[in-house]
Amino acid sequence: MTVGLSPVRAASMRRTVDAVRARPPDHRGYAVSDGVRLYWEQTGRTGPAIFLLPPWSIVHSRCWKLQVPHLSRHFQVITADPRGNGRSDRPAGPDHYADGVLVADTVAVLDAAGIDSAVLVGLSMGARIALQVADLRPDRVRGLVLLGSSVRTTAPLPACWVQPFEQVPDSDEGWNRFTADYWRRDLPGFARFFFGEIFPEPHSSKPIDDAVEWATETDAETLIATQRAPFLGDGRRPDDVAALELAGRLSCAALVIHGSDDHIVPLATGRQLAAALSSRLEVIDGGGHCVQARHPVRVNLLLQRFAESVS
Repeated sequence: MTVGLSPVRAASMRRTVDAVRARPPDHRGYAVSDGVRLYWEQTGRTGPAIFLLPPWSIVHSRCWKLQVPHLSRHFQVITADPRGNGRSDRPAGPDHYADGVLVADTVAVLDAAGIDSAVLVGLSMGARIALQVADLRPDRVRGLVLLGSSVRTTAPLPACWVQPFEQVPDSDEGWNRFTADYWRRDLPGFARFFFGEIFPEPHSSKPIDDAVEWATETDAETLIATQRAPFLGDGRRPDDVAALELAGRLSCAALVIHGSDDHIVPLATGRQLAAALSSRLEVIDGGGHCVQARHPVRVNLLLQRFAESVS
């Protein structure tokens, strides 16, 4: 069973969000994927399409708020709230957050928006989904841009994957907060720590505050379900394939962007992924995990030039 927002809450959120936007969407609606409603928006009426994929259910589509106004002057920009946050439904259980389901969600949003093919821009876990869409539905993908790609390679594992998620640590310090137990006890406290690691750049209080607020729009059980769901390269599916192997068989144009000071996914992962894709790697000097929020001018220009080159 899916759990959606009440009409009153959804309307209140819409008024609040739209009131502070540099540019409101031209179209909005709901896609339906396996019975789950997914809220999407389209901003910009002309040009090729760019789909800014949701990274993880701990945030929603407003994580792209510094990209949409610029890119929508040149392209049709699609954003969507992930299942589990924003104005999308919050189904219960890990099976509803497996990679295969999220790939289907991506295609469902493109269908609902009337988009035949798009440049897919994947941030963090969204990069993992973008890779799989390009593999399974190459007809829908003009090109890939992958930022802070949270994919399992032979590079050192991110700290959040090293910490045993199901165990109860001896303390609540540092990455010991990345556990189901702690999320149930203090989700806002985890979000404050986590986004502090996401944004190591100086003067990041505003993006941290924004992200913590977005995290409170979901709940601990939903996020726990996302962590228990099978994902690319974890070896839990008989047909699973390594991320670098999958990337190596793609033929679409790609660009990898990675911050040099990413505390979540090491730069070595970005280097390996770019090599597998035979793509250019753009390193944002001093950038953390979410470079689109802290280095928006550089990222926006990279996205614009790449989309123009494949259009």
